[in-house]
Amino acid sequence: MRCAVIGAGAWGTALADLLASNGNEAVIWAHEPDVAQSINECHENRRFLAGQSLAASLRATNDQGAALDGATLVVYATPSQHLRRIARDGARHVDPRAILAVASKGVEHGTLALMTDVVASEVRALAVVGISGPSFANEVVARHPTAIAAASSHPGAAVAVQEAFASPTFRVYTNDDVIGVELGGALKNVMAIATGIVEGVGLGFNSRAALITRGLHEMTRLGVALGARASTFAGLAGVGDLVLTCTGAQSRNRQLGVEIGKGATLEEALRGKETVAEGVATTESAMQLAQRHDVDMPIVEMVHRILFDGHAARNAVPELMARELRSEQDL
Repeated sequence: MRCAVIGAGAWGTALADLLASNGNEAVIWAHEPDVAQSINECHENRRFLAGQSLAASLRATNDQGAALDGATLVVYATPSQHLRRIARDGARHVDPRAILAVASKGVEHGTLALMTDVVASEVRALAVVGISGPSFANEVVARHPTAIAAASSHPGAAVAVQEAFASPTFRVYTNDDVIGVELGGALKNVMAIATGIVEGVGLGFNSRAALITRGLHEMTRLGVALGARASTFAGLAGVGDLVLTCTGAQSRNRQLGVEIGKGATLEEALRGKETVAEGVATTESAMQLAQRHDVDMPIVEMVHRILFDGHAARNAVPELMARELRSEQDL
């Protein structure tokens, strides 16, 4: 299969390496010239995935048209807030018979569109598949056993993506709940910031466990309001990705929360970082979705207050604990 991966950050690079290692003809598009040069000449993405050897057959280019030419599988792995522009720029080069897989995680600012909807509105193709799950890029490249979900309303497209990526160390499950899989992958970043804040202010494992559990409840509540199945949030793209991102030392969103919990402002916590903490933009979008659908999301609301309204992080947990007592389950 001729495959194009659009976006050469750590996650896009890991996916492209998988496709190439599985015997597919894989080309990755990089915005940065040095990234393409590093992949082609050294078989390593020294900027975003340093120290990890990539498949010798993987090729990189700074020309999106060249990457897309003849591809029957196109994988989008750009930061969520740049996805629409990048997809639009390359749309004329995409074969209308191609399957599009979207690995970007987030909710578009302003439109509140899911990533698969962003791509579907800009690119004409056979079908769109959302892929998400607990997966740090460097562990995928290092061939640590990993499992994710591929979700689409077109079962054949989900199976095609499953077969393209599946390997002895990378297991892909199909799913038809696109909304649930996408929301799980997006909202877990907000909860990871919250978990980092809890850690940063000096609280322990009890507090972390409570926040992760109630965070999952909020994610599920919003997902169901948008048409997702509650059971999806008990799967890989829900609790699986949530636990990894809230507890893993490699999580950018968790680390950002730790810095804010220790007293940094959002601007200070973001300064000098080349990689994107998607949870910041997703916090704004999640708040707007919650308000639009009248869904109670106290953790998301608190993270929003801390990030954008200057609310003191040290007051967050005591205020959440002081909320009106209620049943654990929604009525």
